[in-house]
Amino acid sequence: MVMKLDGISVAEMEELQKNIFFTTLEEVKAWARSNSLWPLTFGLACCAIEMMGVGSSHYDLDRFGSFFRTSPRQSDVMIVSGTVTKKMAPIVKRLYDQMPEPKWVIAMGSCATAGGPYINSYAVVKGVDQIIPVDVYIPGCPPNPAALIYGINKLKEKIRYEAKTGKQVTNK
Repeated sequence: MVMKLDGISVAEMEELQKNIFFTTLEEVKAWARSNSLWPLTFGLACCAIEMMGVGSSHYDLDRFGSFFRTSPRQSDVMIVSGTVTKKMAPIVKRLYDQMPEPKWVIAMGSCATAGGPYINSYAVVKGVDQIIPVDVYIPGCPPNPAALIYGINKLKEKIRYEAKTGKQVTNK
């Protein structure tokens, strides 16, 4: 004998519970955002070669839902890879300001994170975080494409965590 609860059998109820999940609209938006990142490529030095390698067929960043854009108005992630000079700093800031909200920044390589071997130069910014807020730091000189993929996955986790908790995660 099959028991029925409000016209639905127990077996049907168990099947429904396996196939239906509940969430909030914010979590769905965060899931969609984190799985569809459109990075603005800002390659300034040798790290840019490694960033280009991520888009090649061997690493294929597209399979993770990330598609490189050339316009800041179509991007939500800026990947700064390489040495940021003081002459280039206002342009980096302007491009960041042109990106729509929500937006994130990845600093790739030791030059973008802390000035690299040019730390004693008067012409080099000691990390892109002096100009714009950075969400993920990827160390290395230069970091390999696998490190960039790892950094992008960390950014995806951060986006989902912030949506789930409502808390902003800062690196300071």
